[in-house]
Amino acid sequence: MQMMGALKQRVGKWLLERTMKDGIDLRKLRFLPDPITMPLKRDGLDPLPAMAEVRSEAPVTKLATLFGKGVWLVSGYDEARTALADPTSYSNDIGQFVSQEGRSDEEQIGGLGMTDPPLHTALRRYLTPEFTMRRLARLEPEIERVVTERLDAMEAAGPQVDLVKEFAFPVPFQVICELLGLPVEDRERFYELGVARFDLAEGGAGVFGAAAHTREFLIKAVAAQRAEPGDGLIGGLLKEHGDHLDDLTLGGIADGVFLGGYETSASMLALSAYLLAENPDAMTMLRDDPASVDRVVEELLRHLTVVQLAFVRFAKVDVELGGQHIKAGDAVGISLLGANRDPRLAGDRPDDFDPHRDPTRHLAFGHGMHRCVGAELARMELRIALRALANRFPDLQVTARRSDLEFRKLSAVYGVEELPVDLYGARDRAQLTS
Repeated sequence: MQMMGALKQRVGKWLLERTMKDGIDLRKLRFLPDPITMPLKRDGLDPLPAMAEVRSEAPVTKLATLFGKGVWLVSGYDEARTALADPTSYSNDIGQFVSQEGRSDEEQIGGLGMTDPPLHTALRRYLTPEFTMRRLARLEPEIERVVTERLDAMEAAGPQVDLVKEFAFPVPFQVICELLGLPVEDRERFYELGVARFDLAEGGAGVFGAAAHTREFLIKAVAAQRAEPGDGLIGGLLKEHGDHLDDLTLGGIADGVFLGGYETSASMLALSAYLLAENPDAMTMLRDDPASVDRVVEELLRHLTVVQLAFVRFAKVDVELGGQHIKAGDAVGISLLGANRDPRLAGDRPDDFDPHRDPTRHLAFGHGMHRCVGAELARMELRIALRALANRFPDLQVTARRSDLEFRKLSAVYGVEELPVDLYGARDRAQLTS
């Protein structure tokens, strides 16, 4: 073990030295140093105990030095809100640290979460009208149809099914395809790409490679619709702004929507179902008390916080945050999970899932100008899907011990690979508490 550890250190040192010699390019980073991965690791649904320890000692703490720059973790709620709402001191432009030379159009870095004003302002201006409550209302019947269809399919396949495969993945995938106006071919491949977009086990290389494939698909979809725009978001933007948006730009916008609305919603549905199965009181609230649905959903969002980290920010100037001096050029990672489990937000028992908790000003969708533009669509999906699940299968039970479930190891979006359930709770719950 010591020999393997020493070898890993030598390889890591060589990689960093070469990367610095060639110029900072995150695509070349094949793995992340252990201290940096701490915010991406969990114990089941909870943060590692180290997260609470770090937050209580220093809600802003330096994790490592990489490429000669500090790497900081913000885990406190107040400090996270401050940093998220400050575009003056921080940049989201990750492109400055990723070489674009020799890259194809599909491999270029972009998207709302990784851009600064004025480009961010211009891109978001195109999207915001598509996510008003009035526009989203047209999707509600489609969401209800998709959910009912998937519940019927689960019932036909049951009583024991994989809820991830049969429900959590297909619902948001079909909804996002409907929203964008995309055909629904190649679902399995898209599923693999969606997971890979957030899997940091291979460092930056795997993430950027997966991103190129999804962008390539969406750029081609835009080109195909330019002559005959469809009824979805892509077609709508082509009709209204087609003269101003080329295929690459609009493909990037579509990719951002796909990125934000697919894998995140799938993970939320799967983990929410797991948590509801373990908390019959919450399941009953969803089924019998329509007025409680928003309360339960908001607590699920806070407690699970499947988007574990906000997009990395880079200090544009020297800045003070949480009593720490962050130098210009340093990277700042904001743990949305750590912030949402801060007692300053959630009181004395922040790690408890409490469906009766008054809704909090959680950061599950971020905050400030980079707050998720599709937040209300995500809430709509969760309300419809989880209430329907509770009504159809009120005795739903997970048929695997928590220790046997395969949770994501290093992923910016946390989730579970499979969730075996019995739709009617046939197994003895007492056998599954370990």
